[in-house]
Amino acid sequence: MACLVSRTGRELQRYNHMGFRQVVGCIPYRFKYSEDGMKIDNEYEVLVISSQKGQGLMFPKGGWELDESLEQAASRESLEEAGVLGQVESQLGKWRFISKSQGTYYEGYMFPLFVEEQLDLWPEKHVRERIWMSVGEAREVCRHWWMKEALDILVERLTSMGEQKKDDLLATDDL
Repeated sequence: MACLVSRTGRELQRYNHMGFRQVVGCIPYRFKYSEDGMKIDNEYEVLVISSQKGQGLMFPKGGWELDESLEQAASRESLEEAGVLGQVESQLGKWRFISKSQGTYYEGYMFPLFVEEQLDLWPEKHVRERIWMSVGEAREVCRHWWMKEALDILVERLTSMGEQKKDDLLATDDL
């Protein structure tokens, strides 16, 4: 059973050596399937969420806290904000940016999360919407440039992994 309460407060919040608040985000994704249940090669859907203030769509993200690893923070944010559980994969990158609304400096880390379970109840269900969409649609609607860059890196990674698997299959056919 997953915890159904979001963490709040800044007591455990991490800051880097320059005083930038450190945040961690996740791009929840899944394979796309045809109507007959067959996986479509190199086609994925990603999960975006609404901001709490209702100003656009983005990927789950939040503060990295002192009592957790980056990967644990990414997993926690995906659960709290989007209600999904899964496998956190290797980091997509690190970005520095300024919050437009607060003028605060941040250091953000992004990870892919291969979704294995989608919950009907999650901590922020009452304040957020979640929407599965194509990568192209997500790139259009995501409000943060650094999250769009992370999405591009994820797509490149998934595409090259798919091509590598095809090459491996072709090589074994030659044996």
